[in-house]
Amino acid sequence: MHNFRKLDIWIDSVELADIVYSLTAAFPKSEIYGLSSQMQRASVSVSSNIAEGSGRNSNMDFAHFLSIALGSLFELETQVEIAHRRNYITTENYYSLLSHIESLQKRIYNFRQHILSD
Repeated sequence: MHNFRKLDIWIDSVELADIVYSLTAAFPKSEIYGLSSQMQRASVSVSSNIAEGSGRNSNMDFAHFLSIALGSLFELETQVEIAHRRNYITTENYYSLLSHIESLQKRIYNFRQHILSD
């Protein structure tokens, strides 16, 4: 069992969710149940799956939840692209979010590979 609160990937994914919530607060009201909600759910899913997986009994189970977290990051990456194309987020925020997402994707993938090799 892993202490998720000590994992950098969990800490950074909670920070990412906080950023997403702040940015989507400025989206048009018409997106409350659309893109902003989807982005919020995808971003929360990352840290939630890391936490849930850390409590599992085997590294194989944990790796499964890390895969789900990765899927949520790829989903969020697509949603960020759409939000940028719709001019809901600035170019600066777009590149900042993409950088954060891509960094997390690489680190979660590498961590997943590491725990599977143990």
